[in-house]
Amino acid sequence: MESGAAVPAEKPARKGAPAHGRDRAKSARRRARELALQGLYEWQLNTRDAGEVDAHIREMEDFAKADRAHYDALLHGCIAQGAVLDAELVKFLDRPVGELSPVEHAVLWIGAYELAHCFDVPYKVAINEAVELAKSFGGTDGHKYVNGVLDHLAPGFRPDEVKAARAGSR
Repeated sequence: MESGAAVPAEKPARKGAPAHGRDRAKSARRRARELALQGLYEWQLNTRDAGEVDAHIREMEDFAKADRAHYDALLHGCIAQGAVLDAELVKFLDRPVGELSPVEHAVLWIGAYELAHCFDVPYKVAINEAVELAKSFGGTDGHKYVNGVLDHLAPGFRPDEVKAARAGSR
């Protein structure tokens, strides 16, 4: 930029948004999902015991800021129910589960687990959070794939909630 050239005015920050382009503060639930994703990724790639993976994740700096109960439910629930979750997911996959990237697989587990067990999380939020995880940690268009699979899976786990939301959007 030439000296003396006008500097474009910055857009004012949205109310509650931090200035200077810093990331907005992450919620404790989002941190829990991110840490669970890291744990599930590690668990898939290594032959480590789930307890060892959990201990490693708990040593991370941001763990204190996470919703610990939600993290525990996601990490241990997805590991314990991985085969059950896969059996539901495979109905909407365009490839065998073994061909999913470990990140996409873990994100799909988290989304499916929340849809099946975390009824305090609205289904749209569960899907959106999984999409955000895929955007942050997955491949280029992985978030689109995650969105499509979970959107098809949701009516099986939350039929009344999905039906009401879809009827209201017409």
